[in-house]
Amino acid sequence: MPVAAAVCAVLLISLPACAQPSAVAVSASEAPATVEKNATTGIARITLSQRAIDRLELQTDTVKAAPGGAGLLLPYTALLYDAQGKTWVYINAEPRVYERQAVTVTKVEAGAVTASAGPAVGTPVVTVAAAELFGAEFVTGK
Repeated sequence: MPVAAAVCAVLLISLPACAQPSAVAVSASEAPATVEKNATTGIARITLSQRAIDRLELQTDTVKAAPGGAGLLLPYTALLYDAQGKTWVYINAEPRVYERQAVTVTKVEAGAVTASAGPAVGTPVVTVAAAELFGAEFVTGK
């Protein structure tokens, strides 16, 4: 059998097996995320499984005091805008728990946000995967 035919035969045999997704059962206790809405504020508390955090490659950084004590300093990558143009960040309230918190932006410059109101200095804010948390909080259906 020519080499090309042998390679094709191997591919034809192996590809269907690769294309078949394996069934993985996920129980409620293993759910990637649980979302609990606060009835008063409408803001959700999102708890992620460790596997979800790893898969999203979620990262955080801390809120710092702005130079001269004039407000807060946050990474621009933490900032989200909602449909009404309001600005938010997700704070890491507890291990694996994230909550959206309002931010009053005064300036955006050089990859940093200066804010007059927002999370306290030292609070961890999500800098990678915030958009996914936003999506989880506002998912519709089911």
